[in-house]
Amino acid sequence: MHRISRLIVLALALLGSAAATAEPSGVVALVGGRLIDGFGGPPLEHSVILVEGERVKAVGTVESLPVPAGAKVISTAGMSVLPGLWDAHVHTYLLGHSNYTHWDKTYSDSPRLAKEIMPAAAHQLLLAGVTSARDLGAPLDAIISVRDRINRNEIPGPTLYVSGPFLQHAPYPGTENFRWGIKGVADARAKVRKLAAAGVNIIKLIDQDQMQEDEVEAVVTEAHAHNIPVVAHAHRPDEIRLGLKYNVDCFEHIGLATAPGYPDDILTQLAARTAKMSMGPMFWTPTVSVLYNYEYLRDNPFQIDDDAWQLDVPADVVTDIKGSIRHPGQLSYFQITPLRRPTLESKFHQLQHAGVVLLIGTDSGIPMNFHNTSTWREMDTWVNHMGVDAMTTIRAATYWPAVQMRVDKDYGSVSEGKYADIIAVKGDVLRYIDLLQHVDLVMKHGNRYK
Repeated sequence: MHRISRLIVLALALLGSAAATAEPSGVVALVGGRLIDGFGGPPLEHSVILVEGERVKAVGTVESLPVPAGAKVISTAGMSVLPGLWDAHVHTYLLGHSNYTHWDKTYSDSPRLAKEIMPAAAHQLLLAGVTSARDLGAPLDAIISVRDRINRNEIPGPTLYVSGPFLQHAPYPGTENFRWGIKGVADARAKVRKLAAAGVNIIKLIDQDQMQEDEVEAVVTEAHAHNIPVVAHAHRPDEIRLGLKYNVDCFEHIGLATAPGYPDDILTQLAARTAKMSMGPMFWTPTVSVLYNYEYLRDNPFQIDDDAWQLDVPADVVTDIKGSIRHPGQLSYFQITPLRRPTLESKFHQLQHAGVVLLIGTDSGIPMNFHNTSTWREMDTWVNHMGVDAMTTIRAATYWPAVQMRVDKDYGSVSEGKYADIIAVKGDVLRYIDLLQHVDLVMKHGNRYK
């Protein structure tokens, strides 16, 4: 037996014996795993992570860091240990239903949204290893309520950073409770102030190319005056141009058009923006997996039969969702997707080459994009189809989202003093990223949920 392996076995045996007689220390020790800490350096073999209360007390190895007598020991031998994942683009008010008009009319203004639907989505995300998420678009009172209930440990879920309603030129019919129209500069500033007063963490712009430029400028400057970052849709070139002109903090999606790449002027502007180090990184959440994998899911719909997406979802809502996706190949939402798929890789690499910092985000909740599987599928698509190495992909789902949300002092890596948001999975995720579809251990703020 390898010497270090013998040390792990001996340490666990001795700790098990000591725990029978020692007083509890209030410390949890994760012992033996291969730690990928989020900073991008070489993994730490045979790691020891000491957790006290909500935070990481110390990080070392079985040879360098003693485990206190009486600590509760969790063996992570043979496992990859990572920071809890972030999903930078989720919609907890959606559960994969294919008919937005029906869903919005039935649920978006119903008490069931905050009582049943959003808590179910949050629980599913957490058990999938997502301990932090940006929720980008939902009815304001409902999402604030769910976020705060999670923070008070009343319901299980990731730490949520929420935008509340989309801000756009005009809401789509029937969506007024979670899409707010902007009518002039004064209205733009007033709506941002209303969101800030409600406690949102982020402001979301959509269809900003249909707004007046001074309205876009007012939204961004007012948000920044409240120290709130702004994300903006990037489906169309003019959405990107306006976002760059007025300094949004992060773009969302990789584009609806089937054009093979971004216009040269946008790439030039992106390169110029990313060169301004004083402004910090330019962030972008491409959300490619739902587009890349649609045809596979259409032809192999076994995921639809996986009851994990039904966790905590009331039976009548499950029936409703199932009915809406019983013919996956006929959904109008996805009919243009096969034409867009060939452009995904070229646009993805254009963004990389422009120096943009890409984030893992999934649009989780949109048709057939279930919360229990969306995040690992995005990571798998990056590694196995976009050619991104596994370490970079993991950092895009841990370290960089925390930086973007300005909470990296507390989140995004497994290091001393930070919140103990930690996951573990059997095997080597640097070689087989799809192992993340079966997360074995989920710890958030020092509490173990799986």
